[in-house]
Amino acid sequence: MASSYNGVSLPAGGSPITFAGGKLQVPDNPIIPYIEGDGTGRDIWAASVRVFDGAVEKAYGGKRKIHWYEIFAGEKAFTKFNDWLPQGSVDAARDLHVSIKGPLTTPIGGGIRSLNVALRQIMDLYACIRPVRYYQGVPSPVKHPDQLNVVIFRENTEDVYAGIEWKQGTPEVKKLLDFLNNTMLAGTKKHIREDSGIGIKPISIFGTKRLVRMAIQHAVTHKRRSVTLVHKGNIQKFTEGAFREWGYEVARDEFRDQIVTERESWILDNKDKNPSLSVEQNAAMVEPGMDFAPESFRREVEQEVKTVLDSLGKSHGNSAWKKKIMVNDRIADSIFQQVIIRPAEYDILATPNLNGDYISDACAAQVGGLGIAPGANVGDQHAVFEATHGTAPKYADKDVINPGSVILSGVMMLDYMGWSEAARLIETSLEATILQKFVTYDFERLLPGSTKVKTSEFATHMVENMVDRRKKTAV
Repeated sequence: MASSYNGVSLPAGGSPITFAGGKLQVPDNPIIPYIEGDGTGRDIWAASVRVFDGAVEKAYGGKRKIHWYEIFAGEKAFTKFNDWLPQGSVDAARDLHVSIKGPLTTPIGGGIRSLNVALRQIMDLYACIRPVRYYQGVPSPVKHPDQLNVVIFRENTEDVYAGIEWKQGTPEVKKLLDFLNNTMLAGTKKHIREDSGIGIKPISIFGTKRLVRMAIQHAVTHKRRSVTLVHKGNIQKFTEGAFREWGYEVARDEFRDQIVTERESWILDNKDKNPSLSVEQNAAMVEPGMDFAPESFRREVEQEVKTVLDSLGKSHGNSAWKKKIMVNDRIADSIFQQVIIRPAEYDILATPNLNGDYISDACAAQVGGLGIAPGANVGDQHAVFEATHGTAPKYADKDVINPGSVILSGVMMLDYMGWSEAARLIETSLEATILQKFVTYDFERLLPGSTKVKTSEFATHMVENMVDRRKKTAV
């Protein structure tokens, strides 16, 4: 580990977070890199860091302290180093394991297409984790926002975000089109128009399984009820359909004692309700219309039923399956209506990259929007916590933006570090501040009787609303 990055020395009073024995080793005085962010990021970070420091002080009485260390990306980095994402910043985030960032500009033109995507791919932060829950007092467009409490695990390195594409009209795309149309699609009715741009959508066994593994492990650790694989496999059978199949493989092969698949639950439940039910009868209940199905399909389903009963009857039967984590799957377009009309039925969502991008924003809209939506990019040994919204440059340096996204991303960071007392303190003070109707302009216009406050003032109210957990009195 270096003593300085980008020419800036590490803080003298801090110690690095390390990784050993398969776990983070967090000292009481950790050095945590931060990227201030572009546009409104400056105001948001200034407010958020006061909240983080206030919560740590009140939760631990001075026994713990974060030593913040600025690293650079985006406009500030380009101004200082003529580089949108300096290698020193990447090295610091990697060497120090845990970092947090505000929103970043995506530069226009050549080079990096997205700084956020670049950082995820360079550091192999393969899981984008987005918890979505309701905080009392937050204005919402739905009647029962409190029923939505999901954690979205979005694969972060593959799918269309891998950036494998060719521009329409270039020699490269013409070469690819020639290969596809005249070799791969020869003899078929399929043909790609010559004026097309082309993108490749890779979804791998490796990328899928490690993402789903993390999602299921989170469900096990945090006693969540279900994990839903979100895919468009009915159309994209060999990419998103494969994501579904590989996800189920991870569940069955690595978490057999802790999980039951939705289809297995039907078979077991049928048998629980009627112990004398034959395999053939059970199969007909699992697949209605069996009488009209081909003989080969009927035999396949009957064998599936027999295998489930033989292998899981003792461990998961007699209603024991009801205490397991349910692993199921839903078509991507269906999940958009499901999280609105039946939100309480969903818990953990595991998705390919593009689906996760869409559904996480759609869920956030039900509980206050992106201004209060946290996020994290997590790998096996590293994590970068981040605002999920953009830079909103027209509001930059006006002290008006809701800092909730970075603040709640900091809550995720503190939980990741094992500093859950400080994390809960932030959540309760945020909720208390909103219930007192001290809110930034985005909420004020939706909350009758509320008081509009500045970004910095919102942070002040939050710190004032924190409760010293040692004394149990308001501070």
